[in-house]
Amino acid sequence: MTVEGQRGALSGWGRHPVVVARHRRSENLEAITRGATLSRGLGRSYGDASLPGTIDGTLAVTTAADRFCWFDAERGVVRAEAGVSLATLNRVFWPRGWSVPSSPGTQQVTLGGMVAADVHGKSHHSEGCFGEHVRSVRMRVADERILEVSEDEQPELFRATLGGMGLTGHLLEVEFQLRPMPSGWVLAESQGYGDLESTVEALRSAGSEWPHTLAWIDLLAGGSAFGRGVVERGRRADPGEAPSRLPAPRFPPAIPFVFPLISGTTMRLANIARYWSRRLYRRGIVHPDAFFYPLDVVGWLNRLYPRAGFTQYQVVLPTSAGVEGCRRVLDIMVQRGAVPLLCVLKDFGGEGKGMLSFPKAGLSIAVDLPITDRTQVAVDAMNDFVAGVGGRVYLAKDTLTRPEHFRAMEPRLSAWQAVRRRWDPEARIRSALSVRLFGDPI
Repeated sequence: MTVEGQRGALSGWGRHPVVVARHRRSENLEAITRGATLSRGLGRSYGDASLPGTIDGTLAVTTAADRFCWFDAERGVVRAEAGVSLATLNRVFWPRGWSVPSSPGTQQVTLGGMVAADVHGKSHHSEGCFGEHVRSVRMRVADERILEVSEDEQPELFRATLGGMGLTGHLLEVEFQLRPMPSGWVLAESQGYGDLESTVEALRSAGSEWPHTLAWIDLLAGGSAFGRGVVERGRRADPGEAPSRLPAPRFPPAIPFVFPLISGTTMRLANIARYWSRRLYRRGIVHPDAFFYPLDVVGWLNRLYPRAGFTQYQVVLPTSAGVEGCRRVLDIMVQRGAVPLLCVLKDFGGEGKGMLSFPKAGLSIAVDLPITDRTQVAVDAMNDFVAGVGGRVYLAKDTLTRPEHFRAMEPRLSAWQAVRRRWDPEARIRSALSVRLFGDPI
């Protein structure tokens, strides 16, 4: 049943900003996207990307449209509605020996959201973004037509939709390629390093041998220990290395209400414990949920962050910026008074086919920052530097980037805007993010 005109408070994963919006929810995506301002899935973008860009707009919430259209078991190609979650995909296809490529750090994201943000994971250096594995999408464009879009049919619109943050049309169905996996388990290694330079060097070295890599770093340690970290690397275990049984599903407990446990003080203690417990080399077979989805360790993890909310500042610095560029971003953050609660680094491969897809060859920095009176100043200063060295910010995480900074970071923006205007000259499909960054009408 379609719910018309229901209103309620909504936010992104960072719980900032919060708006009151009208939204529709139904298993019939064709019905609820007709005349809608924007589509929204599970709301895991951190800032304002899945919030309405106009006070009288209507969101089409896709999560009830979670059916599979078909699956080709020989080729590993699947077609499903945009509201299917990654958790559902894993539950269905892992036992069949298939996995979703380019999996982000949470399973609580819809297929539509994965396309809109062109998500990446620990494996970007080895398999690119999710969009590299998308074959076609069925979508409703601004003039209400429903189109099948691919590299062969409307290729410019297809590439503008990958990473286009839902601003080129409402996604209805997604067809994409799975990849075979030898077992359901993960062979993982981890190793601690005492400073930023050695951590980054180890992360980059690991990428030549391991398909999945990531580094956690400690930005609350002082002196020469600033930036010390743990590098994690892994791959799907071969059958002879792993248990014969499939990994049992995990059902983590959920945080029932906002309980601001995470702060600079608690994270400083947690960082000390994490580094010293994992600084020695470790190797073993681990559950895939533990390795791939750290954001799902408990349900509604975001409720542990400060009451005012938080943002994740995620940027990629080109390879030419080196570790010195990484250190400069982090130094600016600390000097401007921002409190880095959690920081991870990833090694990125080349650009994908999405016209606004985030990754490029280089080093990704992702830092959780509480919203305070100093956060905007810190983001502005970091963006000045990032734009100057040819880096860019991730729109799926962004809350505070200014339009002039984004224009300076993104030389592809004018080409993407031209495609968007061709299909939606009046910006009927818009978000709070597109109002903030692109000047869309309120």
